[in-house]
Amino acid sequence: MSPDFLRPVRPWIAGITALLSTSIAHAESAHGIAMYGDPALPPDFVSLPYANPDAPKGGNVVFGNTGGYNSLNPFVQKGSSPWQLRFWTHESLMGRSWDEPFTLYGLLAESVETAPDRSWVEFTLRENARFSDGTPVTVDDVIWSYETLGTEGHLRYRGLWGKIDSIEQTGPRSVRITFNEPDRELALIAGMRPILQKAQWEGKDFANAGLHDIPVGTGPYVVDSYEAGRYVNLKRNPDYWGTDIPFRRGTMNLDEMRIEFYGDGTVLFEAFKAGELTAVREFNADKWATQYNFPAVQSGDVIKIEIPHGKPSGMTGFVMNTRRAPFDDWRVREALMLAFNFEFINDTITGDAQPRITSYFSGSDLAMQPGPATGRVEELLLSFKDDLPPGALEGYTLPEGDGSARNRSNVRAATKLLADAGWTIQDGILRNENGDSFTMTVLLQQGDTESQTAIEIYSRALERLGIQVTIEQVDSAQFTGRTSELDFDMTFFRRALSLSPGNEQRLYWGSENADTPGTRNLMGVTSPAVDGLIDAMLASESHEDFVAATRALDRVLTAGRYVIPIWNFDVGRIAHAKELKQPQTLPIYGDGPEYMPQVWWYEE
Repeated sequence: MSPDFLRPVRPWIAGITALLSTSIAHAESAHGIAMYGDPALPPDFVSLPYANPDAPKGGNVVFGNTGGYNSLNPFVQKGSSPWQLRFWTHESLMGRSWDEPFTLYGLLAESVETAPDRSWVEFTLRENARFSDGTPVTVDDVIWSYETLGTEGHLRYRGLWGKIDSIEQTGPRSVRITFNEPDRELALIAGMRPILQKAQWEGKDFANAGLHDIPVGTGPYVVDSYEAGRYVNLKRNPDYWGTDIPFRRGTMNLDEMRIEFYGDGTVLFEAFKAGELTAVREFNADKWATQYNFPAVQSGDVIKIEIPHGKPSGMTGFVMNTRRAPFDDWRVREALMLAFNFEFINDTITGDAQPRITSYFSGSDLAMQPGPATGRVEELLLSFKDDLPPGALEGYTLPEGDGSARNRSNVRAATKLLADAGWTIQDGILRNENGDSFTMTVLLQQGDTESQTAIEIYSRALERLGIQVTIEQVDSAQFTGRTSELDFDMTFFRRALSLSPGNEQRLYWGSENADTPGTRNLMGVTSPAVDGLIDAMLASESHEDFVAATRALDRVLTAGRYVIPIWNFDVGRIAHAKELKQPQTLPIYGDGPEYMPQVWWYEE
């Protein structure tokens, strides 16, 4: 595997230096659009730089998911669908290059044009763009898709609709979207909405469709067969319209992809060892080092690869529901974080091989800096001085354990904080002044053995504090339903973050939808400082302001103590059958759904 993954950073640095520069007063390049500066690839590019345009087509592969599913519509709030579907079966007007922080190139659209201030964006559809049933993609389909997803679709799609002033046809294959607020990112977000077939849903209830109502897409794959909760089989459409467009060359090379569902990760891993699965991603460094030595690895029939990346850590850990007392008190949240013996838990589960996440954007230039806030970051934070959590201005670091299994010093500190918040131990039980006991339920998905082990260790420390803990494990459908309805005290949490954070930050931690069922703001943050700093980030007029606003946001989120961070996935790990091949050049984002299996191929 080539270490060439840093090569694409050069055009990013050149582009981001001119972040929102006032000198950019022209329409974006017709073949693509970048958040900052111009697209790195020229109009006549052959393929994405991390794809092999000469990759052969063919091969049947099998992947594994844990849990189950009760829907094959990934675009609605109702139900749980295989996460892969929206990447394999459907497309948007533009496609994202994962070799640049945020740049889109033509997919269903052959060109894009924007106003100098990006108050509107206009897309022109490719004449040959087709749905999988052979019918053409029309402007009517585009307009219907934006409105339907914006009003009836999953919450992830609804935010854009409220920012659209008008959407109208401007030519036989052209559609213009005009926005009602100044936000340069909206033109790119608009290019990434999936396009569905209007005719399929006439007279049907889109938001409450049944399992058999599989949305017709334009993507390279179609659902060929399925058995609810057990498997989904997808085949490459032999008449796929986009095989030869530059964005698609060298991608989607496999003839057939099957997703098998398993009760938990242990069963899935045994299936892989037995040769029933073609590839797996491994997120545990200790397991990677100690359990991937089975006969197929030793014989070379299974290959292990590690994939570096340059993206922020994001946030992974256990999120607290601040809508519920006592988790609405930062002192209680800090006490719960003190009781989480990360050093001991990390050593037990990963062999101390994975570093801890230290903030939401850790590992990148966007991360908060240690010590007190200074300069522009301090100036931004002072604008919200009365709403800042302790440590946001002064500097905040995660609690560190004392290295022992009992973690006595941190437990003592947690006891004091809980007392300050009105919770004291009475007859071995933590109670408040009203005599109510401190009880909490940790909601986990069946098959998540790592989280279960971590919480079992954690619960022993909580019991020493007098907190009564219940671990509740449910299947994937129930887990999705419970978290959507915000029915939990604490649960596992993961938010991946990019090198170009934008409007999705409102979705993740904005107050507007904090209490709406299905919100991505699981912790329930309702902070004027968070909202204001997201606005400042989006309204930045210089590179320095953008970085400062993001670092200030990182400080407020981290010091808010909403999530107990665990280990960072600092490198991607894939074990795969030797017949699977991949390009030598890596994108700066490393591994992800758009890397494996999208740009891989099968070769005997």
